[in-house]
Amino acid sequence: MNGFGCLYNCSLPLPMPVKAAHSSSITLLYNGSKFKGTQKSKGSSSDVEVTILNASLESHSLCGQLSLQGPSMDLAMTTYFEGELVGQRHSFLTHKWDVDDEVDRRHWSKFPAFAEHLQSAFEADTLDYAALEDSDFVFMRWKERFSISNCSASNVSFAGFYYICFQKSTGHIDGYYYHRGSEMFQTLSLNHVSLRSSGIYEPM
Repeated sequence: MNGFGCLYNCSLPLPMPVKAAHSSSITLLYNGSKFKGTQKSKGSSSDVEVTILNASLESHSLCGQLSLQGPSMDLAMTTYFEGELVGQRHSFLTHKWDVDDEVDRRHWSKFPAFAEHLQSAFEADTLDYAALEDSDFVFMRWKERFSISNCSASNVSFAGFYYICFQKSTGHIDGYYYHRGSEMFQTLSLNHVSLRSSGIYEPM
């Protein structure tokens, strides 16, 4: 989100986490899953909370809401976003949203999991996208679509998107916001919120 605005109510069931089809760990990308952390740019840090509203790992997609509150904001700005999971359906090359291949390379290479294990195969065009499903890391793009909060601001833009790297074993998310007219490499750092902290039973 670049900037800090239709009221939207989404009521979805919140199922317990399920075993990932290609992982021995429990996937934390389930309906109702929450993540909290910060988005940082030069000289500024904003609190961020993300809720996954619907996740379909089979179709390599998800959607959710992202709430951001900066130091000068009285109310949080909440937006609806759609996510693409990189894999056999969506490649590392974006091919839309005013992004060229070099921008993709520069952002994905910021993630150590990509730079250390995938970049050489990506550059050689020999990357096995099917094998990504067995990885501890899930790479995604999150694209905000519209505001779902009562907060409004004139400088809100939905032109950009986030490059995302989610680690299954830790529940941690790293990300970078990109829009060609915005500050480069604004960072997103989120940790999964345990269901226990919300008063909901989470199985071991």
